[in-house]
Amino acid sequence: MTTQLEQTIQSIKPLDENAMQAARARQNELTKPPGSLGRLEVLSIQIAGITARPRPTLRRPAIITLAADHGVARQGVSAFPIEVTAQMVLNFLRGGAGINVLARHVGAEVIVADVGVAVDLPADDDLIVHKIDYGTRDLSTEPAMTREQARQSIQVGMAIAQNAIARGCDIVGTGEMGIGNTTPSSAIAAVFTGRPVRELTGRGSGVDDAGLTRKITVIEAALARHQPNPADGLDVLSKVGGFEIGGLAGVMLAAAAARVPVVVDGFISGAAALIAASLAPAVRDYMIAAHRSVEIGHRAILDHLGLHPVLDLDLRLGEGTGAALAISICQAACKVLDEMATFAEAGVSNKTS
Repeated sequence: MTTQLEQTIQSIKPLDENAMQAARARQNELTKPPGSLGRLEVLSIQIAGITARPRPTLRRPAIITLAADHGVARQGVSAFPIEVTAQMVLNFLRGGAGINVLARHVGAEVIVADVGVAVDLPADDDLIVHKIDYGTRDLSTEPAMTREQARQSIQVGMAIAQNAIARGCDIVGTGEMGIGNTTPSSAIAAVFTGRPVRELTGRGSGVDDAGLTRKITVIEAALARHQPNPADGLDVLSKVGGFEIGGLAGVMLAAAAARVPVVVDGFISGAAALIAASLAPAVRDYMIAAHRSVEIGHRAILDHLGLHPVLDLDLRLGEGTGAALAISICQAACKVLDEMATFAEAGVSNKTS
């Protein structure tokens, strides 16, 4: 029987070549030297292909920020205690976090979901609760989750994205919150890129030298113990992943199936992108890399996925902050394509020689 996940994967189609061709032709007729707006032109053509519209407009952005805890955080791999995950979710709901500020700046809705926080949070109309479990298990000693939980996390993310899109969202940014989540992200990056753990593991929220060494040792031991299969994204997610990472992979798959651009935030979102692309390679064309994180493994992830980041601002906060900023660039790119006059419309001579 075909599951919801398989149906969504099968629904992801190639970018619309006709829309891209029309967008490219229009770019060449706008009142500017061809190619003079650089990446803005490239982005507008990609978004035309994603949306199958030669002149796309992006008016209803949303950042989907998923929160979950990690059993491995008990191994001292983070500079912050596990309680901070729940505390930051409450901060999101009050509108006081970095993502809230930047989302307001670009006019994006922030959608916050508990997919695996270690405690029950107070009821709030603005909090979506799809708790898969009270955090993952400690991946240093056992698989982070069951295979069924891995599948469930992806399907939860899909459902959240599908609901946002049904309400009119036309560009999605990914965000997350989870103390310790750079550890599973580094593990996922190592599995898919084949690079040594030491080359992919940074200080995350700010661990000291001893903490960094401990973090690397934990990841190396987990990979040796569990032997995640890079040809099986669900296997990798279940053995060394996180519920919010699986959820974000689901967000990406659902957005692609609905022909909605997905702006991938930083390192943890990048790990989710690796999971999504392992399940559905076609999803890569629907991804826009928001920025290049300070986390050392992020560059390897972007290289592996073939993504070129929109911004490079030394960000490492997560939450979807980089995605919010990059969404504004995507909107600008589409506005240039749609609103700028052509040479004929402006009565300007198009001298090409």
